[in-house]
Amino acid sequence: MEVFAEFLDSVVGVAIHGFEFVGVIIIIVAGIRGFIGYLRRDPRVRLQLAHGMALGLEFKLGSEILRTVVVRELSEVTLVAAIIVVRAALTFLIHWEIKQERALSKEAAE
Repeated sequence: MEVFAEFLDSVVGVAIHGFEFVGVIIIIVAGIRGFIGYLRRDPRVRLQLAHGMALGLEFKLGSEILRTVVVRELSEVTLVAAIIVVRAALTFLIHWEIKQERALSKEAAE
């Protein structure tokens, strides 16, 4: 059983780092694209940037959820839970902003 626990810890550790890496790359690419769009005065830049940030945060939230599998102490659980709550709130706010931006774009188009 210890071998299985060690195997699970190593697989989850690799998955956590993988999700974190993908999330960071997505956020960086979205930021660069957003900056380029801002320089070009693209009216959709806020919406595109928000989509990229939301997607990156989803990957980072996934890594935090995976992290709950390998926590050993109650203090680690509360820390991971707090991080999950903050990232979920950020994701919710970004999705709300995307909805508002789409409504404004639709209004401007009409």
